[in-house]
Amino acid sequence: MKFKQIALAIGIVILLNVFFNYGIFTFYKSPEYTQFCPETLYSKNIQTEKECTDAGGLWHYSGPEVPKTATATGAVIMGYCDVTYKCNKEYTAVKEVYDRNVFVILTILGIITLILGLTVISVDAVANGFLFGGILSILVGVIRYWSAMDDYLRFIISGVALILLIYVGYKKINK
Repeated sequence: MKFKQIALAIGIVILLNVFFNYGIFTFYKSPEYTQFCPETLYSKNIQTEKECTDAGGLWHYSGPEVPKTATATGAVIMGYCDVTYKCNKEYTAVKEVYDRNVFVILTILGIITLILGLTVISVDAVANGFLFGGILSILVGVIRYWSAMDDYLRFIISGVALILLIYVGYKKINK
């Protein structure tokens, strides 16, 4: 492949994925952390475990374990409050769903791009750009959602990706 063809293929890979990801960013907004954990949470002066749990936080003890009778009497317990505990869990749950949906969108776009690169586009540099762009799109989607995926889904996705790459290799190399 000539230098111009390689440069064109690399440009297509990059711009195709910028286009896909910016399209998602534009039309499918990511949840904002401050929607779940407003900055006003940090200004609360929380001194006790009860105040902490009432505010949706989680109290962390510093020092030896404190008996429950001490909390019932209202005694001040040494520790600190993770005031964002509840709202952070809610944000994380919503963000995982968002990342899963982005993974599905990028995977579908990547597969469509792979198919176009294999079947429709006859100019090698453009076809290769679409092939690598589709692979990169799938990879970006997988990376976004990988930590939240179940192990069986990781296994399936890895296997499907491997089969796709082998298929692409045979289709393009044995041309």
